[in-house]
Amino acid sequence: MSEAAKPNLLSKLKNRLNPKKSDLSASLEGMMESHAAQSGAPALDGDARSMMRNVIGFSDRRVKDLMVPRVNIVAVEEMATMRELLAQFIDANHSRLPIYRESLDDIAGMIHVKDFLRWMLAKGKKKKTRASAESGLDLAAKELSSTVKSHGSLLREVLFVPPSMPAPDLLLKMKASHIHLAIVVDEYGGTDGIVSLEDLVEEIIGDISDEHDIDEEQDMLRKLDEQTYLANAQLEISKLEDILGLALLPEDKKDEADTLGGLVFEMAGRVPARGEIIKHPSGLEFEIADSDARRIKRVKIHAAPLASPEAGEDSAGG
Repeated sequence: MSEAAKPNLLSKLKNRLNPKKSDLSASLEGMMESHAAQSGAPALDGDARSMMRNVIGFSDRRVKDLMVPRVNIVAVEEMATMRELLAQFIDANHSRLPIYRESLDDIAGMIHVKDFLRWMLAKGKKKKTRASAESGLDLAAKELSSTVKSHGSLLREVLFVPPSMPAPDLLLKMKASHIHLAIVVDEYGGTDGIVSLEDLVEEIIGDISDEHDIDEEQDMLRKLDEQTYLANAQLEISKLEDILGLALLPEDKKDEADTLGGLVFEMAGRVPARGEIIKHPSGLEFEIADSDARRIKRVKIHAAPLASPEAGEDSAGG
């Protein structure tokens, strides 16, 4: 077969990835191996294969699958002070923060940290004097005490999208509009969650971690001793399974929960109280370290059963 007659990778994708097939991942895997064998090209490495599979999976994802849920949204009320906005930027490690009026259901827009820093520089820039040859930054207290609302020029637009919107459509919309933050709204106009461009891109290429993200990941799971971990309830189940070397959800129930908090909630059938212990079939015990009436916040994971007999009597979901 001549070089011109050999089917290229793109044509194989079009021919073999029939949308009616139930297992596109297997079809893609076979196509990549076949192409490498016929063309003499080196086989794709693990990361490249994973990314190709993610691209196929991404086409079926909806905004609701990728959004940060309402309860985890970090936002600032418009009557907050600029000092409070600065503190939130520092604490959240986010480059964009939504600004709301009276509640999260009334989003006014967002403020980008770059715009905020430009504002600080403009308001606090000192003029050169004979005593000081160098200009500096001297931001008056009254400026930091002013409200976010009084600086409306800092607000940027956000997108408002339904939970059912296909993820690829949102990615294209963000690219076309140059707006990289979307508020997910329900049928009544209430805020369901939030999605950033980074959330969409990570679904394809995997986690994008910077220096701050590494610190946050360490905060998600901390080893207390050889048999005990303290975990943030938002820790992904897949990551916890990799660390513990255990399957916490059977294959037919993978869609029931994505996070440790969701797993514990499903096991208990409710939000457990602080101090309550939930037993997992694998032998792990989940002790609720922090929770409120609406959600689980932190969980102690005991690899070996606790010695306290009271704990066993009070456990649920076993």
